[in-house]
Amino acid sequence: MNSRMYRKGMKDGIPVALGYFVVSITIGIAARGAGLSWLQAAVMSFTNNTSAGQFASFALIASSAPYAEMALSQAVINLRYCLMSCALSQKLDADLPFYHRFFLAFGVTDEIFGLSVTQKGRLNPWYTYGIMSVAVPGWSLGTITGILSTGVLPQTFLNAMNMALYGMFIAVFMPAARENRLLRPILAVSMAGSAAFHLLPQFDFLSSGMKIIVLTLTISLGAAVLFPIEEAAEKEEKPEAETGGSRV
Repeated sequence: MNSRMYRKGMKDGIPVALGYFVVSITIGIAARGAGLSWLQAAVMSFTNNTSAGQFASFALIASSAPYAEMALSQAVINLRYCLMSCALSQKLDADLPFYHRFFLAFGVTDEIFGLSVTQKGRLNPWYTYGIMSVAVPGWSLGTITGILSTGVLPQTFLNAMNMALYGMFIAVFMPAARENRLLRPILAVSMAGSAAFHLLPQFDFLSSGMKIIVLTLTISLGAAVLFPIEEAAEKEEKPEAETGGSRV
């Protein structure tokens, strides 16, 4: 059973690996701009499977930010993976050994989580291991390809590839914004706040890492307070509750 689920995970993970390879090429190009070697970039991609976290870290590395600031910014940016891990733990057997939970937590990314959490019934950890075994190397190999290509490809092409990373962020956010209209003003406020922090001299006293931390916490907290999910759910259930009393 474990070997069959592992092979199934590898098969389902191939499209994820191919997507990771293409996207992480831009990560490698950005890593070269921050002064990292191909080995350093490869280790970072293998141990930090998050494009947003890596992209933010390059600005901190280039500015020689302290380690505490780097760690705090990564914790804030990648906080959503804690929520994904909590959701994924509900699909695991209660008596599953701790080491399985430990290794599964390492491989929680948006795509790997999506494939794992949609499995029917209890999740066999070997299915997720199969996805990880092709997806994580795909991310690392793409990073290596990107950082090595900087010495071969023309500068105009490299500049265009740098813009591909922003295109990836747009591709992630736009489908969700179409389904949930509340995300549109939140995204607009996020972009306006980021531009203000970057352009206005009043915020020059904040380092790059602290700007990311302040923006992420402020906007996330404001959105949670103004648009709580619980209230939206209550509004959807209210009509049923009102008509429920007449059904006997």
